[in-house]
Amino acid sequence: MADQMIQIRNIRHLVFMWLLCSLVVIISVDSAVGQRRDYMTEAEIELVRENQDIDLRIDVLVKMIDRRFSLLGINSGGDEVKKKDADKWGEPPTGSSLELFFDIRRLLEKAIDDIDVIAARNNDALKQNKTEGDLFPKAVRKLEAAARRFLPLLSVASDKARDEKERAHILNSMQYCEQIIEAAATLPAPVKRTKS
Repeated sequence: MADQMIQIRNIRHLVFMWLLCSLVVIISVDSAVGQRRDYMTEAEIELVRENQDIDLRIDVLVKMIDRRFSLLGINSGGDEVKKKDADKWGEPPTGSSLELFFDIRRLLEKAIDDIDVIAARNNDALKQNKTEGDLFPKAVRKLEAAARRFLPLLSVASDKARDEKERAHILNSMQYCEQIIEAAATLPAPVKRTKS
């Protein structure tokens, strides 16, 4: 009788441990699926860190967007990563069309945020990045040129979107492009410098 009680207790303990392990596995899988995907690769993050001048940073962000359009099979008319720079840029990002359009939206948002931070904290900005300097208007105009390239591509893509989530990312990206174009229109005309 005592042996049977010990066996029953051992079976209960094994069942409890099995249920506990199953619960841990389910929670682990659920949290892994729920983790957000980063919109930049590790190499791209490093490129952003390295490029502190706002015009160069905008160049990098625009090239990242061009890479994603290319992966979507859309020719955005931007510069491709040169073979000599391929190591610096690392492997191209991967993902579904939904994820790549999400990346495009987030990269546009990042570019806008980087410019807005300088405009809002002009006194704290690096000297070369100040709004009255040469690099700030240059960066805004580069971003505007890219936004003008992206807008018609996004418009066509919104008509072909696979689902509402994808369409939402595309429409948000279109709104960002429109905001960029409107903001660039408020810049003073570029001053042509004469050679002395």
